[in-house]
Amino acid sequence: MSMTPEIRKRILAFQRQEITEYHIYREIARRMRNPENRRILEQIADDERRHAEDWKKYTGVESVPDQIAVAKFTLISRLLGFTFAIKLMENGEEQAQKNYEELRPAVPEIDAWIRDEDSHEHKLLEMLDEEGLHYVGSVVLGLNDALVELTGALAGYTLALQNTKLIALTGLITGIAAALSMAASEYLSTRAEKSSKHPVRAAVYTGIAYILTVALLIAPYLLFENYFLDLAIALVSAVLVIAAFNYYISVAKGESFRARFLEMAGLSLAVAGFSFLIGYLIREFLGIDI
Repeated sequence: MSMTPEIRKRILAFQRQEITEYHIYREIARRMRNPENRRILEQIADDERRHAEDWKKYTGVESVPDQIAVAKFTLISRLLGFTFAIKLMENGEEQAQKNYEELRPAVPEIDAWIRDEDSHEHKLLEMLDEEGLHYVGSVVLGLNDALVELTGALAGYTLALQNTKLIALTGLITGIAAALSMAASEYLSTRAEKSSKHPVRAAVYTGIAYILTVALLIAPYLLFENYFLDLAIALVSAVLVIAAFNYYISVAKGESFRARFLEMAGLSLAVAGFSFLIGYLIREFLGIDI
């Protein structure tokens, strides 16, 4: 099959993608403290460079990496961890590989390249070990408990108290006390399990996740006077936090986003709705007017 301008354009795009990923892997590897992780990433980087050289046989030109993509994924690796950055990049590459079908007549070796890239790189990626991911369970515990407990509490306080300052004060006291309690429980639980996680770190991850969630949900009550608006903002914020965190987990750990998101969001909103009703009934039963 002759090399049409369209085919050559696509091959140039794949060549640039490979050389870009080579630079991304090298840049992330350069910042690795763990020597084994650094070795694995450098090995994957060398594979990407070799793939770029394979494409060069058909284009006859040197490809320039996408420096914006290199900077973007390097920044993501610093902020959200190298596992998330690499998995996010690999997801994009899998999407691009679907377009390889049309190149088979022009590039006979393409099937061998795909098999080599899939089997080798996936095995290497499975060998990566990021310490932070060991504590995802602790973060989930802190986030999930804070979202479920505090959204429910705020819904109840909103209808029972109907005063933004009182709701914020009560919510902060409840949230901080619960955060300390959850952190202590996670410390004792991790210590009793004798797992690979450090008990103090697990407790810190749980406590920080809880406190940050509390601050986010309480913030509207300190900014706006309409307590129903504040509750609505808090609930929307809770759903956004659930969506963001579950997207991170779905990419970093390869788990289903939809199932986890619907479960956490449904539970939090259901508890909030029930607590809102309880707050109304208690207020009416006790006849309290603040």
